[in-house]
Amino acid sequence: MNQISPLAYIHPEAILGDNNIIGPFCYIDKNTVIGDNNVLQNSVTINYGARIGNNNEFFPGASISTKPQDLKFKGEDTTCEIGNNNSIRENVTISRGTAAKKATKVGSNNLLMENMHIAHDCLVGNGCIIGNSTKFGGEVVVDDFATISATVLCHQFCHIGSYVMIQGGSRFSKDIPPFVIAGKEPTHYCGLNIVGLRRRGYSNEFIEYLHEAYRLLFSKGLLSDGIKEIRAHLPESDDVNYIIRFVENSKRGIIR
Repeated sequence: MNQISPLAYIHPEAILGDNNIIGPFCYIDKNTVIGDNNVLQNSVTINYGARIGNNNEFFPGASISTKPQDLKFKGEDTTCEIGNNNSIRENVTISRGTAAKKATKVGSNNLLMENMHIAHDCLVGNGCIIGNSTKFGGEVVVDDFATISATVLCHQFCHIGSYVMIQGGSRFSKDIPPFVIAGKEPTHYCGLNIVGLRRRGYSNEFIEYLHEAYRLLFSKGLLSDGIKEIRAHLPESDDVNYIIRFVENSKRGIIR
């Protein structure tokens, strides 16, 4: 049974699961689907097109599936999809998709801190931590277990790899490859995210193996030549193949 404040508004066409808590002054629009065991504290707005899973908590002022801040948007029927077990803090805004990708997607087990913004058509993976007032432009892709500190500005179309740590206040318009620390001004490669990798169970030996992969990658003027060095000198593994694919598929170039 849902617990709904008499001061909340829920559109009659909205679909709610079971055991949700809807606080006062919440607004839930039509064409929305909310699963089970979600908590919406006071003054949360769930806009048209939201698709929300289970066990999420939304803090005051959060606005989900907002109209895209994109002049190309012409009112097309798109969605904003939120997974399970996310903590979405005060004043977080997440836009719904546009014709480009049809949906903005946030996975599961993420912590989205106060006042951060996810723009239209972004794809955010699982287990990510995104700091206060960080802003993502449109169509940004964030892979699993990325940690992005406060007040980071990420240009549209960028790709952020898994297990990265991006230092607070960074701003960048290139891709951030996996397993690294990125920071300083301008934002560049600052070594491996050793603490984060150890917390995720990577051994010191394997961390040194990844370090050698990046040393070889950046050892040549051209990244394509660095990839050849990796293939020539290191045994194959899924993680190194991920680095290689990430670099080869980058459309904006990567930090270095």
